[in-house]
Formats: sequence, structure tokens, C-alpha cells
Amino acid sequence: MCGIAGIAPTAPGQRPDRAQLEKMIGTLRHRGPDGFGFYTATGIGLAHARLSIIDLSTGDQPIRNETGSIQVVFNGEIFNYVELRVRLVAAGHRFYTQSDTEVIVHAYEQYGLDFVDHLNGQFAIALWDADRLRLVLARDRVGIRPLLYSQTDRGLIFASEAKSLFASKWISAELDPLALAEVCTFWSCVPPRTPFKNVSTLPPGHIAVFEGGKLDVRKYWDWEFRDAGPSFCRVEEVAEELRALFIDSVRLQLRADVPVGAYLSGGLDSSAVTAAITRCSVTQLKSFSLAFESAEFDEREYQLEMARFLGTDHVMRTTSSHEIGLAMPRAIRHIEAPIVRTAAVPLMLLADQVRQSGFKVVLTGEGADEIFGGYDIFKEAKIRRFWARQPKSKWRPLLLRRLYGYLAHSPARGAVGSAFFGQSIGAPDDLQFAHRPRWQTTGRMLRFFTPAFRERIDAEHPLGRLAELAPQGQARWESLAQDQYVEAHTLLSGYLLHAQGDRVAMAASIEGRYPFLDHRLIEFANQLPARLKIRGLTEKYILRRAVADWLPPRIATRVKQPYRAPDSQCFFEAGRPLDYVADLLSERRLSEAGYFEPQQVAKLVEKCRGGGALGFADNMAFVAILTTQLLHGEFVAGGWNPG
Repeated sequence: MCGIAGIAPTAPGQRPDRAQLEKMIGTLRHRGPDGFGFYTATGIGLAHARLSIIDLSTGDQPIRNETGSIQVVFNGEIFNYVELRVRLVAAGHRFYTQSDTEVIVHAYEQYGLDFVDHLNGQFAIALWDADRLRLVLARDRVGIRPLLYSQTDRGLIFASEAKSLFASKWISAELDPLALAEVCTFWSCVPPRTPFKNVSTLPPGHIAVFEGGKLDVRKYWDWEFRDAGPSFCRVEEVAEELRALFIDSVRLQLRADVPVGAYLSGGLDSSAVTAAITRCSVTQLKSFSLAFESAEFDEREYQLEMARFLGTDHVMRTTSSHEIGLAMPRAIRHIEAPIVRTAAVPLMLLADQVRQSGFKVVLTGEGADEIFGGYDIFKEAKIRRFWARQPKSKWRPLLLRRLYGYLAHSPARGAVGSAFFGQSIGAPDDLQFAHRPRWQTTGRMLRFFTPAFRERIDAEHPLGRLAELAPQGQARWESLAQDQYVEAHTLLSGYLLHAQGDRVAMAASIEGRYPFLDHRLIEFANQLPARLKIRGLTEKYILRRAVADWLPPRIATRVKQPYRAPDSQCFFEAGRPLDYVADLLSERRLSEAGYFEPQQVAKLVEKCRGGGALGFADNMAFVAILTTQLLHGEFVAGGWNPG
């Protein structure tokens, strides 16, 4: 795990300035505190900040081929580097390190731009081919590791984080109104858009080639699902195959020359990962979990049960609402985007605990819900499609009440719940069907923007742009597959792996690894029929069957409870907003920034201050407005200063 940055000038014969690269990579010290590396030549400048995990002694980057004509810096891990190295050596390639980075160099020599197809990992790669004067950028299949870039008349700059691009002085920070509208609808931007104008993200599963002053971005991988239709599967055979594939994914992701720990939330997914680790390792595992002072969000009972069952050396980090409120400015500095929930902040504090415990790497359970149909939104959609067959039925919508038992204020209660879930009930075949009620709720945040800002947003509504995501052939997929595709291309890559994943872990120089997001596991799951993912209203059915023998019965059968944290209440103490909150949400500061209508925000603040923001919409609006103001103050108003 590392940070990368680079410059590819357009002007012929130009060699990037080393001092400029030093400023860019200096902003990413948190991603790679173990040392910096540089390479400059005509047409290219590469920089690397290293977090040493594999090949501690000779793995410094950039890494080159035998002649030095190919140079690579990369952020992440190539988990199958051992097997890939054997094949490349047999093909005649010579290695001078034991690092996973060097297989990238020789795989490119062997396979050309198809080298990414041979990598099993989580990565953001920058490769310079001096013979062709070609810069190649590549990002892993699901978007675990970030890779941002900006193309200007001077050339192309790229980095792991936007602050590094701003440090180049080639561009300055300005928030994009359409990006803010997307965050306030989907919880994140839709690639290649980012919160900042003139800053793009390389989408997951894409490769970019910058050659002759032109940038060519192309897709090399995507989520593909089986067509709907008859499918006979023997459940036990599928469960056995899944179990073997999952164990192999965990085995590969345990590769490191430093100790590896695990996050243990107490749910099925992290418990399965932790149990699989204990089957692959003979040493006692260190596990880490979050606990909350508020019983509504706390899951320590299940965490401790699982830790005792597996015999892990367990560390629990208890977090208070006040602590979350105080830590939010630091979190936004690293996330570099507005967020609509506070859940990322406790994960950053947990990463701090992991680092203080002497660990650099943790395995987590993210991804299982996306590939095995674990979220409530998938079960909602199943019920709503059942309801759509008889839209006047009074009984079918009552099935929704079986969801959200963990919430103090369920959205499925009464006439209001029926109205909420009845939205778009007449279009069950729409690719966005499952998500529209949720997006319409979050989209209510748009009413807080100033009239001038809303005019700029109305020209390109977020829901219209998302329609461009629809892949060819998706109409032939099962309904659940369509729902999964949208989830993977919005919430997973743009929010969970970004705000709650890479950015908050790397704030503490911690690498998170995700065994469920091994592309082999995704491809396997995507060919299974929906009935093996959601059976009745039991989510992740086949995963439960596969790992049932590894877990205590109460964990194996536990209904999905999404990870949540306190929201607007974190920013008030004894009815008064925290000092920085009062300042950022004051009429003066809101007017200076120009995004939100001060009078509307004042009403929301008063509602939250009095504890009246009980619904998701108000809580999310408050957090989104506050974090947008934080982002503006950090990067726009102050002008990002790496010093």
C-alpha cells in the first residue's frame, strides 16, 4: 500500500521538475511513511510514497525492467505475484527483487496492455514505456485503490489523491455543482466525475493510455451476470466450490512480510473472513472491532462471541458521538469528498487503533453484500416487484415490515412507509427500480442548495446521467443482477471502498484487504441464480450454507444489520453546536461559499439541535451540508497548501 504521483508533459523533450514531484508526493506521506522514490526522464516524472508490506529490503519503487526502459510505480498489492512470477521466469524474464511490483513490469513486457487481465489484486498502476513514450494508468477491477488525474494544456498529472494534484500548481480546487448533486443523490460521484472540477477518477476496471498528447481510456473488466432462465444447481456442490474459492482468496490476501490482522464486526461477512484466516494460519490472529456508547449502534455482544469462538487476540475500540464530531474535519481532509453519513469517521479511529497496535494490514468483510445479495435494498426490491404484480393489494406491502427490525424508526411502518416504497412501483423492469425510493429520499437534500446552484444542477439531473451506466444485455439478466450492478457501480466503489475504505484506512497508514472482492469470487457469484443468493427473505443464502460449520449458530443465522454510526447528534453538545460547526454553518460562511441557502440550513440546524432530526433525510442533509462546507474550507477557500 502506497501513494503515487506523476507528471507527463505534453511539450516534446520536456523533463518534469523533481521539486514539483516532491511537493506532490509530500502530500501523500500518510499513505507511504516508509520512504519516497522518484524517476524523471524526458516526457515523464514518477513519484512514490511507500508503506512497506512485501519485500521490505529491495521493494523500493519505481521498479524497472532489465534495460530501464519500463518504469513502474503502483499503489496496492498483486496477490498472485508468486504464481505469475513463475510463469514469467519460465518465459525468460529476469527478476532483481522479490516484490509484487516487479511482476507488473514483466507482465507488461509479456502481454502488452492485456497485462491487467493477469493480475489478481487491488491496484492503481502508473507504468512508463520509454520506447513508445507511453504512460499507462490502470485501476483494479472494483475500484479498491484510487487513481485521479487531470489533463491540462501542459500535459497529464495523476496521483492517489486530489491534494497531490493541487500541490502540482497546475490546477486549483473548485467544487463541481453536478458532482455535489450526485453525492446528494447516490452518496457518491459517478466515475469519472469527482467532487472537484478538472479532476477525474479512472473508473474501476479501466486502463488509460497517454501517448502523443492524447488520452485513451478503455474498459477491461466489468460485472457480468448470467441471463435469466432455468438453472439447475446442487446447493451443496455450489457451497463446496464457493468455500474452496473463498479460502483461496483469503490465502492469497494473507501474503505479507508484516503481521496481518482482521476487522471483526460481529456480522456474517467479517466473521467468515476471520474464521477463514484461522484455517489458513497457525499463529494466533489479532482481531479488531468498533463498539459504540449508544446501544442502538453497538454490536460488541456478537463481536466478543466470535472472538471467543475463534480464540483471537481481540482489541475493541469504543467510540463516542462527541469523538466522531471532533474527528470529522480530519476525515474530510483525507476523504476529499462530502459524505452523507458519519460512519467513515469511527473506521478512521479504528484504523488509528490498528496502527497503534503495530499492524499495517487488515482483512475485512466488505463486498459480500454486493455479490451475494445481502443488503435490505435487494430484499425491498424483491417485495416491491411482488407487490407490483398486484399494485392494489393491501397485504403484499405489509411484507416490508419484516425488514428493518434493527431500526428504532422503521421506514416501512404505516401509510408513510407504503407511500415511500410504492414509488416507481409501476416500472419493475427499470435498471434503477431498486434504488429509486432511496435516491428520491437522498435527493431531497438538493432543496438546500441556493437557487443559482440548483439552476446549474437542473441542466443535468443525476438520475439522467446514471442511465448511461446500463450495460448491453442487462435486460436479459435476473432482476437481482440488475440491482447488484447498480449497487456495485455507485455505493460500493464510490462510497464504501472510498470514504469507508481506502481513505480512512490510509489516514492511519493501514492497508485494508477484501477477500470477497477477489474477481474470481465475483465472477463465480455472478453466474449463480438469484434463488441461491436470496431465498425467501434470507439474504446471502449460499454464503451462509458455505460457512455455517465455521461459525457459532447465532452468528451464522444472524440477519444482516448494516454498520451504522450516530449522525447529526455527533455535532452538538448540550444543545449547542460544536464551535467549528457553528462557524461553518453560520450565515456568513454559508453565503461566502455559495452552495446552500442559509435560511434553510438554519432551520435544519435548529431541528437537529433540538433532537428533531429523526429521519434519514434530515440526518443525511445535515452531514452532507457540513462536510461540503468542510471540503470547501479545506481545499477551496484556503487554497490547498501542501506546506
